[in-house]
Amino acid sequence: PTGLLLYPYDPHQGDETNPKDNDGTSEAITLSIPFTFYGKTHQTLFVNNNGVISFDEPIRQYIPDPFPLVNGHAFVAPFWADEDNVLGGDIFYRQTTNPALLEDISRDITQNFPRIPFTATWALVATWDHVAYYGCTSGKSNTFQAVLTTDSEKSYIILNYRDIQWTTGTVSDGDTATGLRGTPAHAGFNSGDGTNFYNIPVSQTDAIINITTTSNVNVPGRWVFRVDD
Repeated sequence: PTGLLLYPYDPHQGDETNPKDNDGTSEAITLSIPFTFYGKTHQTLFVNNNGVISFDEPIRQYIPDPFPLVNGHAFVAPFWADEDNVLGGDIFYRQTTNPALLEDISRDITQNFPRIPFTATWALVATWDHVAYYGCTSGKSNTFQAVLTTDSEKSYIILNYRDIQWTTGTVSDGDTATGLRGTPAHAGFNSGDGTNFYNIPVSQTDAIINITTTSNVNVPGRWVFRVDD
């Protein structure tokens, strides 16, 4: 599928698919080009079912905490909540050096950071496609995507939100029928150094359900950050 905001994804694009496993995670993904995140260079990451891309170790935690995290975990959280792909949906990911896709990503970043030349040489695209929440009885699902990209000097993350219908799993005190209330999802990133982090506004409030209409780059549903140092 392609569509508004989201870059192409699914197995036809060469994506791997995460196991059907509540609080599950991908295998360790060894990066073909290292990714620098706030001055630290990483070569391994995990795409976690609960809406998090983590460096160096998997994250199975399903009730989100605000950033900065006291445990020092470095990760990007497009939508950290109690996703459950057993009840519905798929989590896809791939590393890519596809020239056409890298050209699109480079153009989208340069539009937002016009004074900084950037030509992507690598990207990781992770997509949570129509994923349900833990305890879901409603059929509601969320579709969103996170992209990490670099030219081996500068690093960016792009968070894309196509369709957000729920905010909270039932163990996080969410309502089984609506997927709302309780401790809603968290979005942003945590560098792990205790100093550099970003909480997307209205994270962990009911208003996070409207993230498809918000942006820091004047593109509703898209957030873009430079994160190399």
